[in-house]
Amino acid sequence: MCGIVGYVGARNCADVLVSALSKLEYRGYDSAGIAVFADGEIQIAKSKGRLADLSAKMEKEGKPEGHVGIGHTRWATHGEPTDVNSHPHRGGAYVTLVHNGIIENYKRLKEFLISEGRTFVSDTDTEVVAQLVDYHYHGDPLAAIADTMREVTGSFALGILFADFPNKIFAVRRGSPLIVGKGENESFIASDVPAILKYTKQYYLLEHDEIAVLTDKGTEFYDTRFVPIQKELLTADWDMDAAEKQGYEHFMLKEIHEQPESILRTVTPRIEDGLPSLAECGITPEKIKEFRNIYIVACGTAMHAGMVGKYVIEKLARVPVIVDIASEFRYREPLIGEGDLIIIISQSGETADSLEAMRLAKKLGAKTLAIVNAKGSSIAREADMLIYTHAGPEIAVASTKAYMVQIAVMYLFGFELALAKGKITEEECRRLTALLLETPGYIEKILARKDELHTIAESLVKAESLLYIGRGLDYALSMEGSLKLKEISYIHSEAYAAGELKHGTISLIYDGMPVIAVDTQKALHEKTVSNIKEVKARGAMTILVCGDSYAPEKDIADYCFRLPEIDDLLMPMMGVVPLQLIAYYASVMRGNDVDKPRNLAKSVTVE
Repeated sequence: MCGIVGYVGARNCADVLVSALSKLEYRGYDSAGIAVFADGEIQIAKSKGRLADLSAKMEKEGKPEGHVGIGHTRWATHGEPTDVNSHPHRGGAYVTLVHNGIIENYKRLKEFLISEGRTFVSDTDTEVVAQLVDYHYHGDPLAAIADTMREVTGSFALGILFADFPNKIFAVRRGSPLIVGKGENESFIASDVPAILKYTKQYYLLEHDEIAVLTDKGTEFYDTRFVPIQKELLTADWDMDAAEKQGYEHFMLKEIHEQPESILRTVTPRIEDGLPSLAECGITPEKIKEFRNIYIVACGTAMHAGMVGKYVIEKLARVPVIVDIASEFRYREPLIGEGDLIIIISQSGETADSLEAMRLAKKLGAKTLAIVNAKGSSIAREADMLIYTHAGPEIAVASTKAYMVQIAVMYLFGFELALAKGKITEEECRRLTALLLETPGYIEKILARKDELHTIAESLVKAESLLYIGRGLDYALSMEGSLKLKEISYIHSEAYAAGELKHGTISLIYDGMPVIAVDTQKALHEKTVSNIKEVKARGAMTILVCGDSYAPEKDIADYCFRLPEIDDLLMPMMGVVPLQLIAYYASVMRGNDVDKPRNLAKSVTVE
């Protein structure tokens, strides 16, 4: 959530900052602002709303002209979205800064600063940091930053301007991600790589409690004792084309269509001689077969990928798997320790709840495996074992291809674990692995029929509420389908295990209420059909997603989308695609901002 950018160089700074921020809109925000050294002073322009509102305001009131500055898109946490609460914030006579994260002890710090005669104009924790840096500032920026860091608790990334250092940007991070870009006689800071790809593909990862000092000649790095640090210069492995829409109406639709390629890019390098091979990820058959219990810890869509992983691992490897929401895992004193494996799934690799859950697991003696899409992210660096998902940039806030490659990785892991434990034969492992490689072709066939799903979505546009139902793996799919619809269409929906309907939820069914039933598991087919008939008998309008070997009776489904069939275990790879597209088309037809749904952020770096 939120986005930080900064620029030092010969270009028009305001234009660079707004352009860079536009590449971070997927992170979610409700206000935006920039601060630029112009005409011998730091000039600020900021506004609630979108970047377009900020640009319109600058066009009317004047755009600060200069070559050094910082910018920010804010997702409100402390104080409602207003012009005053927008970043950047001033902290007295010298300091102007932008901030991502949460300052946990801001109230105590604010009370202290007020007692020292400081006054505040906003409701934010960020202004407290700005005031604190300014309070500690006596001509030495590094000392002021270090003194502030010793007093602040929480997670943060800061981009800071000092009024008497007009050619420099100072940056520091603790918890929240921040990178430093290196261009030709120009330097950048950004929350994520897409912000700087237009200008450079080279960047440094700023580590925990490191301070960066940027000029147009380059960047110097220091620890909090002011000892210089030498850092590795990295190169982004994707370019602007990957971060653009390329003719699609929305990033979400583009990313749905990229799923077949993403699967192949993730899976193919991890197969040797027809069998899964995760050795390059630190995972060997000898190591994984010793684990007693497996915990999968994640949030939102990643947690739903974990639910698929649970079914696959328990069915094939016969190892108990507990799937936990990361924010709950930490606070229930989990019974984990040596001999247990904790799998952390996170698209960004910076999800605060998941990161803290992983740290707790390590402290308790468990081994950790991270499944992430972001190279160099906090979770990736701290995990004992690591699998990158190679989905490429996912710009839309609602995750699609990241989910797909997460479950693809869970299949590979499940296959290898089952083989290592002797629960499946090598022949069966080869068969399943070969089928996994075939799934992209099946998904392409589904995408070619997306107009059918547009028609189905039309039936949901005016719905106030609906249910998703399924059994087994189809229940896990229903959870993800329901979340997608809620996220981007704003239609209330809930997912239920179909067999649970009769224990209370069926009372919600009313005449014409949409119910989306997922029925891809042959072993559970008859039971699921019975549940569909139960809701149909009570007046529901039913939408059925099923395998193409089933020809449902007319009294079962008002709409039916039939999937190409593969082994039941792998049907989630196909089944999720129509659910994604139904959510997408429903959102488009309701006139919503599909890629940037209200109140949501792509990377949730606060707890």
